[in-house]
Amino acid sequence: MSQDRNLIPLILTAVASIAGTVACLGYYGYLHFAKPEDALRLEQFTFLKTVPGQEYRASVTPADPVAQCIDGVLVLFDTTQKGLSGVLVDERQRVVRCTSGQ
Repeated sequence: MSQDRNLIPLILTAVASIAGTVACLGYYGYLHFAKPEDALRLEQFTFLKTVPGQEYRASVTPADPVAQCIDGVLVLFDTTQKGLSGVLVDERQRVVRCTSGQ
């Protein structure tokens, strides 16, 4: 007994479900499409190596990014743009590791 099924409503339901899910995630801020201007460039940062007996100067005003150690990886969160975060990498695209001070 062969029945011919109309698959068009099933396909349209699946597409509408996916589109609705993406729309809800976007509305509540769980989706972020990165733009080139969102990227923090490593050139904006300078590594200050502390040498005993040598002075260095730094501003007392904090920078916009805030760093946090998550699962052993240094993650930077930008406080000026909601949802923008990233990991700090070296010139070989290796992530900078950290140890939590617990």
